[in-house]
Amino acid sequence: MELRHLPDHEVASLAARGREPAFRELLRRYQGPVFSLVYRMVRDRATAEDLAQEAFVRAFQAIGTFDPAFKFSSWIFKIAHNHTIDHLRKRKLDTVSLEGSPYSRDDEDEARTRMEVASAGETPEQVLEARELGSRLEEAIGRLRPEYRAVVLLRHVEGYAYDEIARILDLPLGTVKTFLHRARAQLKEMLEGVLES
Repeated sequence: MELRHLPDHEVASLAARGREPAFRELLRRYQGPVFSLVYRMVRDRATAEDLAQEAFVRAFQAIGTFDPAFKFSSWIFKIAHNHTIDHLRKRKLDTVSLEGSPYSRDDEDEARTRMEVASAGETPEQVLEARELGSRLEEAIGRLRPEYRAVVLLRHVEGYAYDEIARILDLPLGTVKTFLHRARAQLKEMLEGVLES
């Protein structure tokens, strides 16, 4: 049987029955995206690698609790997010990366995970200004509460819909919208002088 062609819930079901190749397939599919999310939250490669690995260990130990009615990606992101938030609360780390995941498998994956500030057709001066804005935006996102930061990253970097973010973070939909609204307001306030110029 070719696991690569099976949907996530079937592979997870095989993993729950102890099939080693199924665990490897889930790891192959989600190692990069999970690392990308964690890395953006902690901005330290070694820490992100450790946290992502620990998140997979936790997920694989609890694979029998996965409900195939939901997306596997949401389930694994939720585990990784909760584990990372616990770490951030203990360590008080507060950085994030806009440069795309350093764990990207190819240029397309890196481009997909990069937060773009510049647009096509810009002059070199405009590109430089956009990079400066990107740096300030990165710093501002890093100063948000971890919960706000996670919502911003899941929505604007990973592209998740509000209801998916609610499932990943185990929050009511209204709370996700409130967090995102407050995060945007805080970012606007933090970047007010930069945006005016």
